[in-house]
Amino acid sequence: MRLIMGIDPGSRVTGWGIIEIQGEQYKTVDFGIIRLTKKSLSERLYLLSQSLNKIMQQYQPQEVVVEKIFLGKNADSAFKLGHARGVCFMCSAQNRIEVFEYAARKVKQSITGSGGSTKEQVQTLTLAMLRMKTEIPLDASDALSIALCHSMESRIKAKLENGWKGVLL
Repeated sequence: MRLIMGIDPGSRVTGWGIIEIQGEQYKTVDFGIIRLTKKSLSERLYLLSQSLNKIMQQYQPQEVVVEKIFLGKNADSAFKLGHARGVCFMCSAQNRIEVFEYAARKVKQSITGSGGSTKEQVQTLTLAMLRMKTEIPLDASDALSIALCHSMESRIKAKLENGWKGVLL
């Protein structure tokens, strides 16, 4: 059994999700969002670190997967996102958990087959793969998608390293 924690970082809302992998089976352990509003950036980052440490200590995942930075609206937003990502890495290091990163486009491609999919399309397929019938916040489903992507990518990598030649890249 392997526990993977996916994190969709943000300076206002951070999504998180933990999946359990047993063989070829995926199962949702827990998920949620961390709201970081109405405080200074330093207070939001502190709250993010407190919340992530609590989640990591409660579930003790073996791996953490963080979405790579995407330069979007403006430089200020990108810098704030970078700070939030730094907190994710710091908390993982404090809890002795290895960190992996994937670009949003790679996650979309792994889940839906297309790097240009919408968040809603990714959410629909992620929930189907995890056999979830409930609506969840997009930030939380993004985090679960990131964890699923890592699980699939690491499985392919392991098969290639062990001499399995059936994967087309």
